[in-house]
Amino acid sequence: MDKTQTAYIAIGSNLGAKKLNLQKAIFLISNTLGQVGKISPIYTSPSWGFEANDFLNACFVLETSLSPDDLLKALMHIETSLGRERTKNPTYQSRVIDLDIIYYGDLIIEKEQLKIPHPRMAERKFVLRPLSDIAPQFYHPVLKKDSRNLLQQCKDKSELTKTSGKLHTSRASLFSSLQFIAIEGNIGAGKTSLATKISNDFNAKLILERFAENPFLPNFYEDKARYAFPLEMSFLADRYQQFTDDTSQFDLFKNFMISDYDIFKSLIFAKVTLQKEEYALYRKIFNFMYKEVKKPKIYVYLYQNTTRLLEQIKKRGRDYEQSIDAVYLDHINRGYLDFLKTYPKENQLIIDVSQLDFVNNKEDYETVLNSIQDFALQQNY
Repeated sequence: MDKTQTAYIAIGSNLGAKKLNLQKAIFLISNTLGQVGKISPIYTSPSWGFEANDFLNACFVLETSLSPDDLLKALMHIETSLGRERTKNPTYQSRVIDLDIIYYGDLIIEKEQLKIPHPRMAERKFVLRPLSDIAPQFYHPVLKKDSRNLLQQCKDKSELTKTSGKLHTSRASLFSSLQFIAIEGNIGAGKTSLATKISNDFNAKLILERFAENPFLPNFYEDKARYAFPLEMSFLADRYQQFTDDTSQFDLFKNFMISDYDIFKSLIFAKVTLQKEEYALYRKIFNFMYKEVKKPKIYVYLYQNTTRLLEQIKKRGRDYEQSIDAVYLDHINRGYLDFLKTYPKENQLIIDVSQLDFVNNKEDYETVLNSIQDFALQQNY
């Protein structure tokens, strides 16, 4: 079936991380079955027809080109992939995820494995309440009543409670809600490549560090002791000015901001490169500036082992980086990890990308995106 049809789907969960289960199911549906439209609020409701944990329930609109039979098979496959176990026991059971087709356009289907409209929907307040939120005037093609009338006449007296939080239609919607993501990592970790890919794929404002414009950098790699302090002060001034300018100017045509650095990296590198007295002075200046800058909602640190870092640095071929040695990179790695011990746990995500090629391998890129997605969902849920 090539023509797109509007389906209404009921979704529920009463096992595990229930909100997370609902959201992961919607993302899978959005990625594979069609375009997810309006989503109802989430409701807490008692189990219906059996004694078990309370459910979280919602309804959403799906624009799909799948036939009703193929849609049912695809939804059941998603249920299985998220851990639902089906048994031959005819009684109701708890479940990680439950996906039901309520309507498929105005079709009436009577098959052994598929009945549309859903035959028990008019008896279930946990379906009618969220359905009324997204389709209040949609008419039941058999009962000839809209969602609001069905809800008013429903004999189910279960107490439903609207819960906090919202479900996102897609990963892009979730990322937009974060407002600002910082991608960090050692020299050669791939932070610029990842930030650029995410910016392109999810319409984000890209904030890149202007490292190549620093006149002290080539000299520093030749004589670290002599050029360390002017280098770090120059970086700090440039980063502070750029960072405050870029993060304070909201782009109406972009969904969120993503950067390939966080200004805190100035302190990490300075601690490695500066003498004790120089670092003490530097930190006083830094602390004053850091109070004024925008903090990322998620701070992503890309960890790569030193061997892989040296390979990446050699591959990109910047002349002034070729003298960087393993000892210096180890110091930087330790500096980042020490910093993260002091950073709020709820905002930091460490991803080991030592075995990943997220630039050239779509599956590896998806692995990284899934890590950010799941971390963001855990923040909310």
